[in-house]
Formats: sequence, structure tokens, C-alpha cells
Amino acid sequence: MNPQSNQNRTTYFNSPRRTQRSGGRISISWKLFAYLALFTLFILIVVWIMQIGLLNYFYSQSKYDEMEVTDAMVTDAILNHPGNLEEVVEKCATDYLLCIRVFRVDGSTARQIVSAEVSGNCLIHRISSRYLTHLYNEAVENGGLYTKKISPEMLFFTNPDAMIDTDPPRRQQDRIDGIFNAFRNYPLEQDVNMLHVRVLRDMSGSTYILMLNSELEPLNATVETLKTQFWMIAFILLWGALFLAILISRNISEPIKKMNRAAKQLAQGRYDADFRVTGYSEATELSESLTHASEQLSRNDKLQKELIANISHDLRTPLTMIVGYSEVMRDLPGENTPENVQVIIDETERLSQLVNDLLDLSKLQAGTRLPSMEVLNLTALIESTMLRYEKLTQKDGYRIEYQAPAPIYVRADQTMLLQVIYNLINNAINYTGNDKLVRVTQTVSSDGSKVRVSVMDSGAGIPPEQIPLIWDRYYKIDKVHRRAMIGTGLGLSIVKQVLEAHHTTYGIESKEGSGSTFWFEMPVVQRDTPEIKDENLA
Repeated sequence: MNPQSNQNRTTYFNSPRRTQRSGGRISISWKLFAYLALFTLFILIVVWIMQIGLLNYFYSQSKYDEMEVTDAMVTDAILNHPGNLEEVVEKCATDYLLCIRVFRVDGSTARQIVSAEVSGNCLIHRISSRYLTHLYNEAVENGGLYTKKISPEMLFFTNPDAMIDTDPPRRQQDRIDGIFNAFRNYPLEQDVNMLHVRVLRDMSGSTYILMLNSELEPLNATVETLKTQFWMIAFILLWGALFLAILISRNISEPIKKMNRAAKQLAQGRYDADFRVTGYSEATELSESLTHASEQLSRNDKLQKELIANISHDLRTPLTMIVGYSEVMRDLPGENTPENVQVIIDETERLSQLVNDLLDLSKLQAGTRLPSMEVLNLTALIESTMLRYEKLTQKDGYRIEYQAPAPIYVRADQTMLLQVIYNLINNAINYTGNDKLVRVTQTVSSDGSKVRVSVMDSGAGIPPEQIPLIWDRYYKIDKVHRRAMIGTGLGLSIVKQVLEAHHTTYGIESKEGSGSTFWFEMPVVQRDTPEIKDENLA
């Protein structure tokens, strides 16, 4: 990596402004504590409302529901199973702790037929006939049902000895109504009774009065107990939230802090920084990703240094030869020959080709050079490429064989695909064996959907562990940079970038001592495609 780049990154991590910004932020420990404290507060509020604030409501509603169930069971027994009435009344009174009385009305007389008393202070077992008449009338006026909360203090009004029979009926009714209205919403902190009266008629026309009484126990002691428990629970939960925040933050923040320290080392150019952490899966996956990124950066940095060294070597060689031959032609009479001039021209062309390859590779890697797709005769394109090597085969004895059963059409960028073919053949020529044989084959898959182009050499082969690395720029198996006989040493990198830009598959098959075969596959364009014109068949 560039030292200046490392210096800039180091300054960025250690800058006072960054430190000040980080210092002003809340740590993960306090954030977790705040979240847990809020959640705990929410739970406490819910507990307060449900167990203390609404305790009276739930208790009253529960008792009311029990009376509703008892009402339904006793009513069913009266109307449908009169023989089981006494058994049903006893069961309901025992199960729900209710006082129950059932009257049958014969004319103006109400006669009790079933009774169950579970408390000595039962309200309905102490009422007078006059008060019973009042409850009957209230139930009839309300559609057959009358339910109220009343206080035991009303009992003296229901005692026959305490009733003032000389009062006018209207005055007695006013007294009773006043008592009922006063205790209509009687608080449960005091003794309260829930009175339930139902008037019904059976199939024979007989009228019945069902009276239920449930004592609502005072809840003030229960409420005080729940309040004490509530504050104890609140204290325990808040300390528990603090402990959990510390515990969770350590498990979460420690891996992050370790990876942050390793990232700062990586920014300073220390690619051996240790990102490995243990704990939850997300941190482990992140550490593995950062470790892989560190390895890739280390590898890229190493390749970059090798690239600079190799390019310097390749630039220095032609420049040295150009300068040397030019000085010889200048200083020595008779050396100004066509052969020396040709050497200068060849080295200049080689230098120009190296620069062009570097530019092409940079454009491909940056994504600024995109393929212009068109339908091509792949077979004819490879055959035309072979013509470039006629002089080489005649002069140096190389043999380049090409096998293609039939013309095949593909969709690709002609210039870029030509680079692929040309660079693969150049690579095979540079690394083929003593027989100087290079084979280029074109085969079609069994279903005719894909075509594979293979370029084989008879060289020393490539070790399996080094095969994934050969696509890198200037990568050498023997780690000794030597000048390629043909090309600039960037061919396989260009091949990789071009084929990936075409979204095609490519690869290599190699065995040490048996040579290597580079190949790529492309989808076949069928001959009946309208884009294949008659002139393309030539």
C-alpha cells in the first residue's frame, strides 16, 4: 500500500476531532441499561395498573361472573330440571361461596322453596317481606333482573323489628331508594355485598324469585401488601436491569472493541492484525469477513509491489535496449544498419504494447470499458487470429493446431474476445514444452447450447495450490520474473476481466508434468437467429 495513504489513514483515526466525537457518544453499556430500564419501567407500570389500580374492578367482575354462572345454572334447573334444583343450589353455593334463596310466588305470597347460606351475615336471609316486595318490584321493572352493591349497614332497614310500619308507603320507598343510591358504587375498602335478584316464569306460568348474595371482602390489606411487594419487585428489577446491561454489553462490546483495535492496526498497514473473536454469531461472522478482507488487502499489497517491480523491469529492458542501440548507431560508424533500427522499432512497439495492456486492464477493472455485444462467427475469429502467428511458426518452429468441427456463432464484443484468444495463445507459446506444440480446440456441448474454446500447451504444468493465483497480474509460478517471449505478462489478467465482463465461465485444467489447458465457455447463438446475416457466413 502507498505509505502516504497509510499515513493519512493513521492521522484520521488519531485525529482530535474524531476522538472528541467518539468521547461525546453514549457507550453501549449505558444504552443497554437505558433500554432495559425503560422496559422495566413499562413492566412496573403494567403491574401497578393490573394488580393494584384495577384490582377492585377485576375482583368485582370475577364475583359478578360467578353470580352470572350461578344464575344460569339455577334458572335452568328451575325451568327444565326442578327435581335437581336443591342439588344445583347447594353445589353453586359451595363452589362460589354464594348465599342463595329461591321463592315461588303464589298470588301475593312468596314462599321459599330452596335456600343455601354460607355466611352468618348473609343479607338475603335477613330481609323482611316488605323489602322482598321491593326487590321483586325492582327486578320486574328492569326486565326481570336487578343487581346492586349494597352495604351491611342497610340490614337494620331490612329487620322487621326496625321497620316503621306506620310510615306512609311512599316514605318507606324513598328511604330504601336513598340507601341503594348511596351504596350503588360502594368502595371495596369497606364491607360490601353484591345482591342479585331475578324474576322468571316456568312453562306452567308459575313465578319464581331467585336471590343471590356474595360478600365482597375488603381489599385494603391486600392492596397494601401488593404495594409493598411492588416496590420490592421494582428495586430488584432495576438492579437486575443494570446487571444485565453490564453483562450483555460486555458480550457485545468486547468483540467490537477488539475488532476496532485490529482495524486501526490494519489501517496502519499491519495486515497480520488479529480479528478473531468468540461470542455471538454476528460478531464471529464479522470477524471472519474482516480477517478475509485483511488477507486480501495483504495479498493485493504484495501483488501491487510485485507489479511495480515487474513493470519497472519490463519498462527498463526495452528502454535500455533502445538507448544502447541508439548510442551504438551514434558513436560507431557503420552501425546504422536496418537490423539495429528494427531492434529499436521492435522494442518501441513492445513498450507501447505494455502501456496499452496496462490501460486496458485498468479500464476493465474500473468498469469503464464495457463490452459492445454483437453476433460473431467465433470459428472465423479464431482462424483469423492464427494468421498472426505464421511468421513465428515458420521462424522458430512452433506448431499451432486448430480444431473446429463447424462454424459457431456467439454474442460478444469482437475486440475484447480477440484479446482473450490472442492472450491465451501467447501464454501457451510462452510456457509450452520442447515440442513447441500448442492446440486450440472448439467443441460444442451435447445439447448444442454452449461452445468451449480450449488452448492447451505441453509445458511443465501448474501445482494445484497455485492455480487460483495465475490470473493475477505478473504472477509467476517459479516467482522469478522473466521476460515473456510474446506479450507483456498481463495477458491472463486481461482474459479474466474480459470474460467476467461477458459473464461467461472460464477455468484451467493442469497437472504437473503434463501441461495446462485454459478454457472458456459461451452460449451458442443459433444459425436461424435474425441477427446472423448472409455476410457473416463468409
